[in-house]
Parts: sequence; C-alpha cells; structure tokens
Amino acid sequence: MSKATLERGLNALREEIDAPVAAFFSSCVNCGLCAEACLFYTETGDPRYTPINKLEPLRRIWEQEFTLWGRIKKALGLAQPVTDELLQEWEPLVYDACSLCGRCSMVCPVGNDIAYMIRKEREGFVASGNAPEGMKGASTRAIKVGSPMGVKFHAVQAQIRHIEADTGLEVPVDVEGADYLALLSSMEIMNFPEYIEALARIFKQAGVSWTLCSEAFEATNAGIQIGSSDIAAELVERVVKGAEKLKVKYVISPECGHAYTAIRWEGPNLIGRRYPFKVVHILELLDELRAAGRLKTQGMDEARLTFHDPCQIVRKGGVLEPPRNLLKQVAANFVEMSDHREMNWCCGGGGGVSANERADELRLKVFARKKSQLDELNVDKLVTACANCRLMLEDGLEEYRVELPVVGLTEMLAEHLVEDSE
Repeated sequence: MSKATLERGLNALREEIDAPVAAFFSSCVNCGLCAEACLFYTETGDPRYTPINKLEPLRRIWEQEFTLWGRIKKALGLAQPVTDELLQEWEPLVYDACSLCGRCSMVCPVGNDIAYMIRKEREGFVASGNAPEGMKGASTRAIKVGSPMGVKFHAVQAQIRHIEADTGLEVPVDVEGADYLALLSSMEIMNFPEYIEALARIFKQAGVSWTLCSEAFEATNAGIQIGSSDIAAELVERVVKGAEKLKVKYVISPECGHAYTAIRWEGPNLIGRRYPFKVVHILELLDELRAAGRLKTQGMDEARLTFHDPCQIVRKGGVLEPPRNLLKQVAANFVEMSDHREMNWCCGGGGGVSANERADELRLKVFARKKSQLDELNVDKLVTACANCRLMLEDGLEEYRVELPVVGLTEMLAEHLVEDSE
C-alpha cells in the first residue's frame, strides 16, 4: 500500500467519526455482551470476533485524534498507530466476520449501534484499498453493468419471456404512470425467477397497477455492503431516476435485505433529497392487500414450518408483523424459532459476506447457530423473505446434510391464490 493510499484511508476513517461514533466509543463499558449476540463469536469462541474488537482501527483513531488522553499518549509515543499492517490484519475481521446484522446493537446496555460503526469503519477500509476482491468486483459490476452479479436487463427479459409463455401472464415493463415500480435482486432474477411470476400472479388477482423498469431493475446495493457511500448513492440515484421517469407513486423493495435498507431508510440521505414516491417492502404491500381483502387465497399448507427473519428487513427495517399476518393466511402449523423477530440469528451471509468467497469456510462454520435453531423445532419447511438469506440457508443446510426445503414467502402466497375464472 502506498503512503498516499494509506493516508486516504486514515482521512476517511477520521471523517467517519461523527457525533454518534464518538458518543458510542465514549460510552462503551467493555461489558462483552455484544460477543454473545454475534454468531461469529458464539460459534468459534474466538475473542477476535467480538463485535467491539472489530472496531479497533476506528477506535484508535478516535482516541488519538479526538480525546485528550489519546493525544497525550500519541505525543509521548505511547499510542499504537494505525498502520498499513493494522488495516490489513483487521480487514478480514471487518468483512468476513460481520454481516451487519445489528444483533449486537440490540443487546448493548448503553445503546451503542455497533453495526453503524462497522459501516463507518468500512468507508476507511475501502478508501485505503483494504476490501475483499469479491466485494470490489461486485461493486464495479453494479456501477458498470447494472447489477453486482453482472446481470443485464436482457437476462430479465429472458425470464419474462419464459414466464409469459408458461403462464399467459403479463409482466409489464417501462409502463409510464403505473402505481408501483417493482425492483428485483440479481439472486431473484437468476436463482429464484419464480418470484417474478409470483408478483405477476398476485398483482393480476389484486388489480395492482405495476411495472418493471429496464433502466433501474436492480435493487441490491453493493455500496452499502462494501462501505462506500459514493457507490451506494449512485445506485440509489439510478432507481430514483427510473421511478421519476415512469412517474410511479410507489417503489417496491423485493425480498432482499440490504436493498430495503438502502432504498427505504438510507436513500434520501445518500442522494440528499426527498423521494417523489413512497418505498414499501413487498411484504408490507402484500399485507396491505390482505387487510383490504384483495389477497384471496385458498387452502392451508399443513406442513410444520417456521420463518427465518431477515436481519435488514425485520430487525433493522421493522417489518415484523406483515410476514406473520401473511403466514397465518396460508400456514396451518406455523411455529416460531426460539429467537425470532428482532432477535433472530443471521443466516451468516449478509453485509456482503456472501459476495466474499474467501469467507465461505467461516460462514458455513457459523451456520451451526441457525442449524441449532432449526433442530429445536423439527420442522418440515423453512420460509423466508430475502433471496440472499434463502441462498445462504440452502447452502448451509446442504453443508450440514439437512434436507429441508427453503421457500420464499411471496411465492408461497402465490401458490395459494384463488384463481379468478374468466
């Protein structure tokens, strides 16, 4: 790493120390409760994976630059500086061993938002060049191609052709004046295209005016994951421009966790202006349709099943009741995990970890926490509402040789629709 690159990273870290970060470091009582809330610690027993320890480079800069005692130690040569070697040493902890799930923040006795601080720290790591190659590649593809997996709109069109040919349904594209613009994640397009079909079926029955946008179809925000607010802002702006061009009233975030965080909660701050539309998660919209009597289903799934709460959607996004309201409509034997809703355990692949191939071994190791949750219940089916979670759950279950189908909630609802006869 060059001296100039290191200095950029250090400057970025300094700039990220805002009032909340300073207050959080000042109030930390080193109780260690965050460790027991982090699956990377509980499943390895390695103290390096304690959430607050992952913030050491940022903490050192805060102490040495913004506290009297730290400045004195630095002047006397007693402080440990933040160096190339330190950033390189901590980079795997910051990216491989944190999914930004926020569970640690829930248990902090003084209310410190550790996930927020990790996001801030990642800004400095990106600026200094210390980020995993997989996440760098995903971010580059998101900007240049349009999606972190390199998916172009012609791939979406191919899926649409298959759906329309197989079902006779219409998947509208670039319809100006539609009420809703539906976003997709690359994983839904390539791994779970049945989600698109489910939207078409549900919206047809419910009479929802909707469209996809050829210029802004991707919801996943690689900038949020890698820790670059510039990239995050550019990706949000792309969606906003597409929604404005089509003059929609609502933008639907799909079954994707960080997409929801980016477009719903952080987007206006990232681009510096209000939206001329409202953002809703697909589960929020489906629950509104249910409450209005427009989501008509028949039959009940008799399987013993449970729901995996995606961290960004449920814990950090607040979409707690809609999935349960919807499950009650179609599931006769729904049971909750021991830790559920806002305290559910992460799938292990959020926060860009799933895009970081280097982290696969650790990610699969800590999946033991989710497996133990499922072992307690002896369920026949696992339902979730995040395409990334779904892929990570399938991967983890395969690793542990557990045969358990994982389904998306939107698709499950579509399977129980009352088909209107015409």
